[in-house]
Amino acid sequence: MLFTAIMSRKKVYTYVVLIVILFLGWIFSNVNIDDEDFPERVKVSLRDVGNQLLLSNKDSTSLVLPVVELGENRYEILFQKQLSFEPSNLVTLVKNSFRKADLSDHYRVEVLQCVDNQVAYSYEIKNSKGKDIIPCRGRVLPINCYTIEVKFTNLATTFFNKLFFLFGLVFLLMLFGLDYVFSKSKTEEKPVKKANDATIIGSFQFYPEQNKLVKQAIEINLSKKECELLSIFVDSPNQIIKRDELMKKVWEDNGVFVGRSLDTYISKLRKKLKEDTSIKITNIHGVGYKLEIG
Repeated sequence: MLFTAIMSRKKVYTYVVLIVILFLGWIFSNVNIDDEDFPERVKVSLRDVGNQLLLSNKDSTSLVLPVVELGENRYEILFQKQLSFEPSNLVTLVKNSFRKADLSDHYRVEVLQCVDNQVAYSYEIKNSKGKDIIPCRGRVLPINCYTIEVKFTNLATTFFNKLFFLFGLVFLLMLFGLDYVFSKSKTEEKPVKKANDATIIGSFQFYPEQNKLVKQAIEINLSKKECELLSIFVDSPNQIIKRDELMKKVWEDNGVFVGRSLDTYISKLRKKLKEDTSIKITNIHGVGYKLEIG
């Protein structure tokens, strides 16, 4: 593949995994903040809660007044008449109604006295038994005029999470693109040049047709196998070439191949190139070799 030829397979896999994780996080983060009908669903659900509370008071005639949106993610239920209720009943009614409407399970409920707007009862749900705060179970609130306020507590955080995933995904894609471009440029940048019939390798001139290296007018003869190996390295400088590839290209038509022959010829090449310290044939253990040209 083009990507794996330019970037290491491990790096490509790492990018792919991170992109997939961020993409899934963005997709599956709570989408309530984006629901255009969220306020309407909240109002319907709260009217249902108000109706159930009145019915529990054996009141089937008085009205649940219009649900008021007080501000961002805050809503209020008003009643025409006074009522009384037990806190556990309110908790259950709200939870069941919100679940049916597919609303957030992070919210705070406050019961306020109409006369002085003091909090007569409150509780908070965080979708966790260890973190839910539900006090005063069994303590019945006396008959009085009450309003009930509900505040959804996680929607802003959800929006932040969605932005985090989105910006993270965009940033990672940009980083991947830049990494790809620079890796491609580095790959295409050949640290060898052509001079007439010679290929310049560091301070050497390599003549593949004549099986020789020249350094400052000194000729260094190469065997056919050494020349073939060096030609392969010169075509892919600073890149790992697998042992199997080297053996196939150099020995595939030459009968039986002895495994240590490759290492022997590599060793001979190293000795002939040792005069230039900027050139090095590196052994990548268990993989192959790489011609490093500084």
